[in-house]
Amino acid sequence: MHDFCFTIPYGLVLVFGGIIGYINKGSIASLSGGAVSGFILIFASYLSLNAFRNRKNSYFAITLETIVAAILTWVMGQRYIQTSKVMPAGVVAGISALMTLFYLFKLATGGNHLPPPKAE
Repeated sequence: MHDFCFTIPYGLVLVFGGIIGYINKGSIASLSGGAVSGFILIFASYLSLNAFRNRKNSYFAITLETIVAAILTWVMGQRYIQTSKVMPAGVVAGISALMTLFYLFKLATGGNHLPPPKAE
């Protein structure tokens, strides 16, 4: 599975989660944190998808995705420890931890595996 297949939905969930946090609680931190991290991830998946279309690997994109997911795991994990609130801190920390592991796996196995060239 390619990183952009999971990263685009993950980024969208973060953006919409930040918007919902702002609408429900008036939290500027939720809005800015969700929007910034989500848009960075969507941008990284765009880079990765374009590299894949050009039959290249984008280690930069996967590294950026790993860093953002790891930061979210740490920040939201700390927030969950402090508040014991599963929603949103525990959920975001859990999803981000899984995504961090996925991205580390992708980096360790050589990134996105490219299809073989078409025979002519």
